[in-house]
Amino acid sequence: MSTKRLTVAQALVAFLAAQQSERDGVSHRLVEGCVGIFGHGNLAGIGQALLEAELSHPEALPYHQARNEQAMVHTASAFARMRNRMSVLACTTSVGPGATNMVTGAALATVNRLPVLLLPADVFTTHPSDPVLQQLENFAHRDVSANDAFRPVSRFFDRVHRPEQLPESLLGAMRVLTDPAETGAVTICLPEDVQTEAFDWPAELFERRVWHVPRPVADAASLTRAAEALRAGRRPLLVAGGGVIYSEATEALRRFAEATGVPVAETQAGKGSLAWDHPQAVGAIGATGTTAANALARTADVVIGIGTRWSDFTTASRTAFAADGVRFVSCNITAFDAAKHSGVAVVGDARTVLENLGEALAGWSVDAGYRAETAALAREWNAVVEGAGSLGHMPLPAQSEVIAAVNAACGPRDVMVCAAGSMPGDLHKLWRTRDPKGYHVEYGYSCMGYEIAGGLGVKMAAPDREVFVLVGDGSYLMMAQELVTAVQEGIKLTVVLVENHGFASIGSLSESIGSERFGTSLRRRNPATGRLDGDVVPVDLAANAASLGVTAMRATTVAELTGALTAARAETGPVLVHIETDPLVPAPDSDSWWDVPVAEVSEHEPTTRARAAYEAAKAHQKRYW
Repeated sequence: MSTKRLTVAQALVAFLAAQQSERDGVSHRLVEGCVGIFGHGNLAGIGQALLEAELSHPEALPYHQARNEQAMVHTASAFARMRNRMSVLACTTSVGPGATNMVTGAALATVNRLPVLLLPADVFTTHPSDPVLQQLENFAHRDVSANDAFRPVSRFFDRVHRPEQLPESLLGAMRVLTDPAETGAVTICLPEDVQTEAFDWPAELFERRVWHVPRPVADAASLTRAAEALRAGRRPLLVAGGGVIYSEATEALRRFAEATGVPVAETQAGKGSLAWDHPQAVGAIGATGTTAANALARTADVVIGIGTRWSDFTTASRTAFAADGVRFVSCNITAFDAAKHSGVAVVGDARTVLENLGEALAGWSVDAGYRAETAALAREWNAVVEGAGSLGHMPLPAQSEVIAAVNAACGPRDVMVCAAGSMPGDLHKLWRTRDPKGYHVEYGYSCMGYEIAGGLGVKMAAPDREVFVLVGDGSYLMMAQELVTAVQEGIKLTVVLVENHGFASIGSLSESIGSERFGTSLRRRNPATGRLDGDVVPVDLAANAASLGVTAMRATTVAELTGALTAARAETGPVLVHIETDPLVPAPDSDSWWDVPVAEVSEHEPTTRARAAYEAAKAHQKRYW
């Protein structure tokens, strides 16, 4: 048997470069590159291996320089999502804070069922001079390091103590990265001494290997039960989740909706499953939903979820589906999600499930009156969206007007990226999506700071599309430095920075629970009151972006914003357009609820009022048993 003598890190890089994924006969490079920051823990190991690979085979595993370890994982998550989980990026960091900075990113990837490969350095296996720099000593467990923090937020976790362990660890990692039911963050910890150790590896380890991504077919009995439940219903509603898009099932969904007349509502991850103006499309569902979808949800007797994990926003904290005796049909590639709400569980790939259900329901349709009701509700909501986008609010525009202007500036295949704050809820309701990949909002973990890093990953995955990043000043101040990577790599992003001097989303929520926007505005401490209720802090975020090498533009009106977005298209590098909005102008109400507890006792009258409203709403919460 022929062998190759390589270090552990060199073997790792050679192995990753040879991996392929395949579905429906279409192959992809599984690991398309490595994003990293080097420190003493990975410089001599993975850093040296990536350099050697770049010098000999530049295309094998391209290296991209990041600015923040959490951000690099967000970039990798967005990349995988844009590629429908068929290709991933690896992330390498040094030991210590570099590694643990990635934990938040790992949690985001796992919550959102997105494959990312994390390669944090770890402390010496040989313990030559403990404690080494940045080593966290556990007094009772000598085999524990700070990297053990990855365990609860990873789908796969291993630590390579010896070179001989590497092949099995890598094979296990690839299996999870390509398993749509189990995927998420995959973490392989690499002690800094082990990375540099040489070993004679079997040459076959580095041969091209194809990982076939299956489309599991649901068992016939569960499909029969699902079809029977739908046939028995008079007011069915379909909820499309992210699984519809990841499985490339949008065309199957369109055919199913048109044949059966079942209206389609969408989760955050599933938005774009059906074009916004399709006759069966009723838009967003739940706490950030449309009045059309939520009106149908209240009276639905059968709710079929395709590729959704039934988050609290989707179910409006289990108040959205209010009809007595409502039945659920949950179709998911993950049995854990399919079993939720104690209904009919259908475990299988979204596309095959929709195709098989369509065959089982051949000739069946909802009645004409229900189709007409669906269309009327959608028309009513679309009129509301038009109004929200043309308020003419002065002196500062409303956020809904900014959303409408950016939406109008986007082409059919352009991508909008957002993550946290008030913007995702408004976008879920108001954004009009025309392409399955045109709406990219991270709302599983709702991680502030994801936006720019995520936009970078989207553009890396789809360089032929224009990418628009919508970000508030709160998120921008948390993590904007990946703009430098965009400048460095010549990656075009158009960032629309919406400034409202604080955390508008939490400010609104604070007001709803009787806390009067406490601690949510970016204001100076007032000497007269001793509180943070003084003048607005005079930050200049457009100047900040310009200082990072970005082309910065300013807009004060919607018309100026539209002009800036037109000008931005002509730029070849990253652009930031700054506009200030009025945080006190809400988007149209979703006629829904979200369970955020309110203090049970208080001497503050607004809190007392909010508690009474909370208890009244809580009474409508259901257990779907």
